[in-house]
This record gives sequence, structure tokens and C-alpha cells, in this order.
Amino acid sequence: MNASDEIGEVVGAVLILIGAIFSLISAIGIVRLPDVYTRSHAASKSSTLGVLCALLGTLLYFIISDGFFSIRLILGIFFVFLTAPVAAHVITRAAYRDKVPLAEQSVQDELQDYYRENEIVEVEVEDKAEVVNLQTK
Repeated sequence: MNASDEIGEVVGAVLILIGAIFSLISAIGIVRLPDVYTRSHAASKSSTLGVLCALLGTLLYFIISDGFFSIRLILGIFFVFLTAPVAAHVITRAAYRDKVPLAEQSVQDELQDYYRENEIVEVEVEDKAEVVNLQTK
């Protein structure tokens, strides 16, 4: 075992450890934060970073120590980086449209002004909810 193999193992282990720490912080945030909006933030930001660090550490370990390049790890990194923040945003927006209340500690609701300004309301039409924009041009 040469020095580059040892360096590869250390770098991979450190990145995997950092990923585990970020995932732990994400789990604590999901349990401790007060509402769906802040929980979504904890789940999307820190867990994405944690998974990316763990996958990157695994990729670097195998490249440096074994000389093995895995396209599956690259695809995993790409899809986690692409889908996790988008999914969190869509879930949060759906919760807001479904009128899930903000936490009592919340200071400002920026989307409320947006919906009032554009007069976006939901109208019930034959058992289907439609979003109607009442803004006149």
C-alpha cells in the first residue's frame, strides 16, 4: 500500500464522515423545527449536502485506491443534486397553497403579498379545484 492509497482512504473517509454529520444535522432539524416549511428547508439543504458528500467520498475512495470509476455514483450525485431541492420546493409550495399555517415564530409571509397582488384565488368547479388569475391586463 503506497502513500496515495492511504491519502485516498483518508480523503474518502473524511468526506463520508462529513456526509454522515450533515445527515445527522438534517435528521435533528426535521424533528426539532416547528413547521413544514422549516422542516423542508432542513431536509432539502443539509440532507442533500450530506448525501452528496458521502457519495463523493465513496467515488474518490474507489478512484484513488482501486482505480475504479463508477458512473452509477456520478449519476447518483447528479440526481440527488437535481431532484432533492426541487422536490422540497414543490412540497413546500403545495403546503402553502393548502393553507398549512406558518409557525408562530414566523415574522414575515412573503408569498401572501404575491397572492394578493396577483389576486390568485382557488375556485371550486364541479368537484375540481381550479386556480383562477383575476388580474386584469
